[in-house]
Amino acid sequence: MRTLIQVQEAELSLGGKKVLNRMNLDVREGEVLAIIGPNGAGKSTLIDVMLGIKKLDSGSITRWTDNVRGEMGVQFQTPTLFPGLGAYDNLKLFAAVNGKSVSRGEIEEVLGQCRLLEAAHTDAYRLSGGQQKRLAIAIALIHGPKLLILDEPTAALDPSARSEVKSMMASLAEERRISVVFTSHDMSEVGKLADRVAFIMNGRVCQEGTVDELRAAYHTDDLDELYTLMVKKGRETV
Repeated sequence: MRTLIQVQEAELSLGGKKVLNRMNLDVREGEVLAIIGPNGAGKSTLIDVMLGIKKLDSGSITRWTDNVRGEMGVQFQTPTLFPGLGAYDNLKLFAAVNGKSVSRGEIEEVLGQCRLLEAAHTDAYRLSGGQQKRLAIAIALIHGPKLLILDEPTAALDPSARSEVKSMMASLAEERRISVVFTSHDMSEVGKLADRVAFIMNGRVCQEGTVDELRAAYHTDDLDELYTLMVKKGRETV
């Protein structure tokens, strides 16, 4: 399995605090990787480093491409949408921003993937929270990236909207046309979607493996208990 991104011995301090501390992590082609850990563990900073938004103090990051904007798609926690434009026109505009001209059929295909065809011409700011989050993911997909990065895609959504986004993500994961990295605090989401899990604490990967491997290592089938046990072990090893 080809490595798309390799982070090696990465260190980064922000505001005098070490946020990444000898971080090592690979992102592999064709997989769904969940990055989990408590608030302040370094998850969002790691994503910024993957995208080239933040530069490392030391260590290295190797990407399979120099065309980050064209080959990677990202959905941040707070969607950035153009008011006054519907889902269709938002996709068309964001594709142009990423240097790609897309056809009506291509836009409608992504709208269909993200279950937004019925909202194609509804003002983006009149959409529900779940629809806005799905539109943000559609925007990350519209230019045909090889790697999709989702930063807490179901955060701050009500249960119904969370279910909508999880279902859509499951469909994307099953298609296997792109690799996916997502951060999450929702262990049911992680258990359903992730091929591999990287548990981050204090700026480093403390545990890594499939959900089944981690369950076996901690002798539990309960995902919430698994998370609690990993946090406890992470604190003990600091």
